[in-house]
Amino acid sequence: MALLRRPDLWLPPLVLMGLIYLFSAQPSLDSGLGWIDMVGRKLIHFGEYALLCFLWWRLLRTAMPDRRAALLAFVVSCLYAATDELHQSFVDGRNGTPVDWAIDSAGAAAAALAVTARRRVAA
Repeated sequence: MALLRRPDLWLPPLVLMGLIYLFSAQPSLDSGLGWIDMVGRKLIHFGEYALLCFLWWRLLRTAMPDRRAALLAFVVSCLYAATDELHQSFVDGRNGTPVDWAIDSAGAAAAALAVTARRRVAA
């Protein structure tokens, strides 16, 4: 399969998933800045899952139509967000919540919508 010979496409989303897992395994990422810390972490979560969705789309569009690739990238990102929240629920000092999953999924949705909108404008 030609896709397996393209680590420049499949390695980035896997590396990002690994980094997300490593940060989720940390007991606490609280900087002590109160609400600024909380809002900042939520924005970072939104952004990292937008990036994850984009990276999966970039890989998947080589094997399927853009819209289908965007949908599948969104689904993969949302499923990974759910497993990340589950993982956090087993880490001391952390908790997994449906709200955090929704923020992660919103980031993935924003990326999926952006790539499909961009493709429509370019067509």
